[in-house]
Amino acid sequence: MASYLKHLTASAPLPSFTREALADIPIRSLFENANVSLANTPWYWTAAAIIGSLLVLEQSVYRYKKKHLPGSSWTIPLIGKFADSVNPTMEGYMAQWAQGALSAISVFNIFIVMASTNEHSRKILNSPNHAEPCLVYSAKKVLMAENWVFLTGKEHVDYRKVLNTLFTRKALATYINIMDSITREHITEWLADAARDPSPKPIMMTARNLNMETSLRVFCGRHVPQEGAREIADKYWHITKALELVNFPFALPGTKIYNAIQARKVAMRWLETAAAKAKAAMAEGGEPECMLEEWVRVMEQPTYKGRKDFSNKEMAMVVLSFLFASQDAMSSGLIYGFQHLADSPEILAKLREEQYRVRGGDVDKPMTLEMIDEMPYLMAFVKESMRMKPPVTMVPYKTTKAFPISNDYTVPNGSMVIPTFYNSLHDESIYPKSEELIPERWLDADSSANANPRNYLVFGSGPHRCIGIEYATMNMGLVLALASILMDYEHVLTPESEKVQIIATLFPKDGCLLKLTPRPRP
Repeated sequence: MASYLKHLTASAPLPSFTREALADIPIRSLFENANVSLANTPWYWTAAAIIGSLLVLEQSVYRYKKKHLPGSSWTIPLIGKFADSVNPTMEGYMAQWAQGALSAISVFNIFIVMASTNEHSRKILNSPNHAEPCLVYSAKKVLMAENWVFLTGKEHVDYRKVLNTLFTRKALATYINIMDSITREHITEWLADAARDPSPKPIMMTARNLNMETSLRVFCGRHVPQEGAREIADKYWHITKALELVNFPFALPGTKIYNAIQARKVAMRWLETAAAKAKAAMAEGGEPECMLEEWVRVMEQPTYKGRKDFSNKEMAMVVLSFLFASQDAMSSGLIYGFQHLADSPEILAKLREEQYRVRGGDVDKPMTLEMIDEMPYLMAFVKESMRMKPPVTMVPYKTTKAFPISNDYTVPNGSMVIPTFYNSLHDESIYPKSEELIPERWLDADSSANANPRNYLVFGSGPHRCIGIEYATMNMGLVLALASILMDYEHVLTPESEKVQIIATLFPKDGCLLKLTPRPRP
């Protein structure tokens, strides 16, 4: 601006504003002419001027926030990278991460900083004073802003005190009985369907439905009737679809967010009722038979020092969030587990050998925690399979204040900042031959994989690290173990078998086509 003024004064000297000179200027005439001019200006020119000014402001704000970070020099007006984000691809994400340790984009005027390194990702996850999890832009509308997953500080700590007790070894021993029973029922149904129609079928929704029923029974027991379980399972997929990284931001009828909110209302009615029934059941005495009952029992213990006044709605919201993680992230892990085993017969053979040995050849023997303790290869496979295809590649956070994420860049307050897990899990210096499935890397106590737990970000890090790690890995391991000894499965490859579709979490683009047949008993 200064150089521009200098140019003007050099090319045309400013007039002299003496009293005499001002007296000669017809001021009234000038204002009258200006009013006439404005009055005669068509409305669309005024509108265009306003819109143009807003667009210039938008670009200026974006470039000011972006500073020196890699990323587009300009953002598409209003929508930004929305078109690219509607159908996200792993290739697109990897191209974004390749731009640098930090890079910037904008979607619907939401400024987003992507972190691609382990250092920056862990800093985001472990900086609760600067950033809080928001999952995705629509998450608070769908799961409700007061849900525990969005809380910070003391409120979040108070929740975790009691929720941690729901995943003790004693509690898991109760859950594993439910898992084993329901998984066997589903595998029987899968094989019966395959006998009627032996053509290959995608395992994607089949495995998801198993996870949903298992989780509902583990969390709520008998307190959600069969019709309620069916309604929740049918409608909950709307919630999954609405929690993609980018969606149309307004909850208008027919949009994903609107449909998800309606699905949440249905689920919450059943879950609040279940919480009330669990409290009533435990008041009558007896041992807990599900997670809600375990929650009530824990709060009644004289040694428990945490918060005890959880309402039915609060308990229902926790189960709502657990259902999302279990039927979405856990389903992703399970489906890729099937695909990885089917594509790696030598790994499947080792897993089966361990199963037969631990079970003494009895495939009808129910799984127990003690048996899982004797199955290191099974659990190493689960861990490696999720490293290869992490269900969650990133978890969006929102800055609550200016966040000095590096020595030369501060993320502005109110921005979205997204830690990336995929790169940490495919770091060649930590995981040699990172694109190969090698369960053995976890069986060697001195391996670089075991020596660098900071890189294993499948379940996040910091105060919001996944609270159900043992539950999730146990359930995936149990299902894959039972499937390996009860049936044979052939993976039918398609051009899209190795391609990834991102529906909040990762899934094979073809749904993983499997041809199932009963396995002969030993």
